[in-house]
Amino acid sequence: MKRAKGFTLIELMIVVAIIGILAAIAIPNFLRFQARAKQSEAKQNLGAIFTAYTSYFSDNNTFPSNSSITIGTVTYNCLSVADWEPKGQLRYCYECMNAAAFWTGWDAGMAAIRCNPAVNTNGTQIDFTIAACGNVDNDATQDQWTIDTAKHLVNVIDDVKL
Repeated sequence: MKRAKGFTLIELMIVVAIIGILAAIAIPNFLRFQARAKQSEAKQNLGAIFTAYTSYFSDNNTFPSNSSITIGTVTYNCLSVADWEPKGQLRYCYECMNAAAFWTGWDAGMAAIRCNPAVNTNGTQIDFTIAACGNVDNDATQDQWTIDTAKHLVNVIDDVKL
């Protein structure tokens, strides 16, 4: 008797089980990798803010030291004073001088992403600390980063590892 070509039901079930095991291993690693990639927004933007603040210092011999400045009828926040403004969809809220920096057209829902507990940001004529806070993996913990005058980039709370 000639056997029909193809897989038996047992062989098919073994293949499906192997695929299921591989998926169970790969999906959590992929999600963690994806969250790490989202953290690059904070690192890149904090680096750009550092450059903007350093340029501001070169021009004015001081760092921005107020949470906002009004010139005429326009009020600039602590980051736009240094001529920095984010582009595109943001996952992080940026804070300086203990105040969130918001821009026209920003999603109002970003107000809920403020650093909690607040990262102590400051600004004086000779130093600054800027914070970025956001939720990169949709849990209760916020990812928090800071950068300071000495360009120390610190992941205060790593939401991906928690």
